[in-house]
Amino acid sequence: MFDPSQEDVRRFFCGTWAKYRDHAPLTALEAMALEAILLHPEYHADLASVDEALAAQYPVDAGRTNPFLHLSLHLAVAEQCAIDQPPGIVAAFSTLSRRLDSPHEAAHEIIECLAAMVWEAQRSGKAPDAAAYLEAIRRRAGV
Repeated sequence: MFDPSQEDVRRFFCGTWAKYRDHAPLTALEAMALEAILLHPEYHADLASVDEALAAQYPVDAGRTNPFLHLSLHLAVAEQCAIDQPPGIVAAFSTLSRRLDSPHEAAHEIIECLAAMVWEAQRSGKAPDAAAYLEAIRRRAGV
């Protein structure tokens, strides 16, 4: 299983942004990441310098979202939807997108569910509960 470090993640997103700005070809994963990056212009400055990105801190009490965590969660949701894993996430995402009239806002709703699932798994020391995760998404979609 791939387990990137914080530094790897920050380099990946900064590198993707640099390639985009330089009109360089992107890998399939970078293209998926770029979709999330383009939806978040408020993060573009955070992605402009690898050195600054590697040094940046985003403490919870500072009241600012960690752009690399947020973009990583967007990417995770995009990957899940690309392969419909857990099964049913694509249908729930479609329903949520229609209800909110925004695929981006639907992704944010799913990100909330994903973050909650990961937090609960870490807190309990148990494996992530995909069924509970999908059910939380379906509740938000009104299904």
